Amino acid sequence: MNWKTTATAMGLALLASTGLARADGVLNIYNWGNYTSPDVIKKFEAKYNVKVTITDYDSNDTALAKVRQGGTGFDIAVPSQTYVPIWIKEDLIQETDPGKMENFKNVAPEWANPDFDPGRKYSVPWAWGTIGVVVNTDAYKGPADSWGIIFNTPDELKGKVNVVPEMGDVMFAAIKYVGGQQCTDDKAVLKKVRDLLVAAKPNWIAMEYNTIEKMGAGDFKATSDWNGSALRQRLANPAIHYNYPKEGFGLWSDNVVVLKEAKNVENAKLFQNFIMDPENAAGLSAFHRYANAITGSDKYMPADMKDAPEVIIPAADKPRGELQQMCSPETQEIYTKIWTELQK
Repeated sequence: MNWKTTATAMGLALLASTGLARADGVLNIYNWGNYTSPDVIKKFEAKYNVKVTITDYDSNDTALAKVRQGGTGFDIAVPSQTYVPIWIKEDLIQETDPGKMENFKNVAPEWANPDFDPGRKYSVPWAWGTIGVVVNTDAYKGPADSWGIIFNTPDELKGKVNVVPEMGDVMFAAIKYVGGQQCTDDKAVLKKVRDLLVAAKPNWIAMEYNTIEKMGAGDFKATSDWNGSALRQRLANPAIHYNYPKEGFGLWSDNVVVLKEAKNVENAKLFQNFIMDPENAAGLSAFHRYANAITGSDKYMPADMKDAPEVIIPAADKPRGELQQMCSPETQEIYTKIWTELQK
């Protein structure tokens, strides 16, 4: 063994003994737009000497369709909990055993063994939140704690309401508004939902994801939206309020998975472990403004999130929150038909 080989072996042994990791190379992330903290990415790049690229998508369906095609060049994606079982069933992602990673001990118990990924074999938590109704109170002074703002729009808001076009969220909300249960296949309930949506659409100005900018600019006066987006809107304009609908509201989580076709698997695993560190999880939350599922992150969180009504669900509203599920394929097909009609 020459001196170079010996030195290399000694260096590797030192890295192993100290628990340090080195992972030169790249990592290609496919994530929702306006959702990834540049500062946290820079920290990861510096720590592991990995160059990160980020490509945005705007919906779960967009991401799923892209990954199904293959040849994406992406290593990581961030599907919502309703879609993770699909990615697993279709063999689009690989087992990375996050439950055995060093930082998994930081995952909050209620998120450690979810039904959508038992034992956390594939995914780690990125963020979680709710979906509700956001209203600019300068434009509308009435009660806004109902999906009626969206589906039975008050006169003051007609032509000024946006709907975030995530099918599962809209169907969940409409079913709750007519008194049904999520994933229902009751034909009478679904006819009410279909008729409700068709009648409501003429009162909407748009079906867009770009709510942070357009609510802030006043282009929209109300919207269905996710709570972190609503918080960012309020910080820009105090007249904007987030409401938990009295009919019921959905809870969701987004989760980091490693694609089956990933070329940079070890770097992807490092990233999964990295974001389960409390300080890094808080850094992500500070940017996207959603809660995370990492215990110990509270002390690193921005002060304006610690008591934000968009993040901290009021005790009186909590019982009406329900984790959204992926419905059966048969039921999902019915929902898709209703949704397709709505797009015409």
